[in-house]
This record gives sequence, structure tokens and C-alpha cells, in this order.
Amino acid sequence: MPLLFSYGTLQEDSVQLAIFGRRLEGQRDALVGFESSPIEIENLQFVATSGKSRHVNAEFNGRGDSRVSGTVFDVTDSELAVADDYERAADYVRRHVTLESGRRAWVYVSARIGTP
Repeated sequence: MPLLFSYGTLQEDSVQLAIFGRRLEGQRDALVGFESSPIEIENLQFVATSGKSRHVNAEFNGRGDSRVSGTVFDVTDSELAVADDYERAADYVRRHVTLESGRRAWVYVSARIGTP
């Protein structure tokens, strides 16, 4: 099963139920070398599902003392594809990263901001 790290709306029960049809079980973890930065979402359908137009983005800065906290979830391949559709609407792209725990997981970051 793929691992999916979320630092934003995918951690919320209402969003999980809306896009996956179930609540996900996860463990706390963090992205190292990233910092939080605000981003304005323009896609109205995404805003309707998430309930907000201003979201947090994890922006790579490469500093070992920087962390973005979140939750890592086990998801199915089909749920990952559904998450791709959900996040694409907000102009996010999926990247494979190593978390603070050492686990490798997928994470979504804004396509408008450069990432490694």
C-alpha cells in the first residue's frame, strides 16, 4: 500500500469522507527541510469540498531544522488516484519524499512553487 503524507485538508474527516468515502487511519510524522507557506486556491469546486480558499503549502527550503507536521496514511492505489484528482484541482502535484520517521511517502505541494 502506498503511504500518503498530509499536512492539510486530507487530514480532515469531512474531506476524507467526501473524497475517499471513509476515514483514514494515520500516524503523526513530519517533512524535514520544508516550511509552511500560505497559498490561495482559485478552483471553486476544490474550495467547496475543502471549505476554505486559503490553504497551507509545504515549501522546500532544505534546512534540517525546518519541519512541516502532518499525518501519514496507508491508502490504496485507487485512493491515491482519487487524491490526485482532488489535489490537481488546487494546482498541487504529488512528490515522493522521505519523512522524519524515515518512511517514504507521497505528498502534495503547489505546482506554482518549486520543489526538489
